[in-house]
Amino acid sequence: MKGSTVSVPPQRTKFVADAMLGSLARKLRAFGFDTSYYRKGGDEGIISLAKVEGRVILTSDRALQKRAISSSLVALLLIGGTDGKRISSLLDCAQAAQIPLVRGEPLCSLCGGELATVSRGDIASRVPAQVARRHRLFLCCTRCRKLYWRGGHWKKLRRLERAFGSRT
Repeated sequence: MKGSTVSVPPQRTKFVADAMLGSLARKLRAFGFDTSYYRKGGDEGIISLAKVEGRVILTSDRALQKRAISSSLVALLLIGGTDGKRISSLLDCAQAAQIPLVRGEPLCSLCGGELATVSRGDIASRVPAQVARRHRLFLCCTRCRKLYWRGGHWKKLRRLERAFGSRT
């Protein structure tokens, strides 16, 4: 077809969070960001992972940020003692560094796998009876099989996600 173009959606932003930011990493996955959580190992390991996989490093460690930047990587120094404050810091840092924050569909907060809708009947034996009766929508991670539904925790996550507002 002459003159036609195919629109390719932008790739979702890829992060790697250091060992101090595990809770934030889980929330970023739930918000649709491809986020690795680097729990164990030294600075060289997280720097290597960021290089190989093209990830932005999220850290609250100034020395790690400096080492990453000296290795020509993007490393955002997040401040704040709560995930809400860290998200605000992430938004500010990304804007200052002109890093677009592109989200995709929510991912498993545990492992980062894709989520698929499952029927109530398929999971009834895996959740408490009152949960199966009360909820209609269930999601299951295609990788680790963790189940999700829109309970109290979901509502708290959505409130925190609104902190992103229109900034992403």
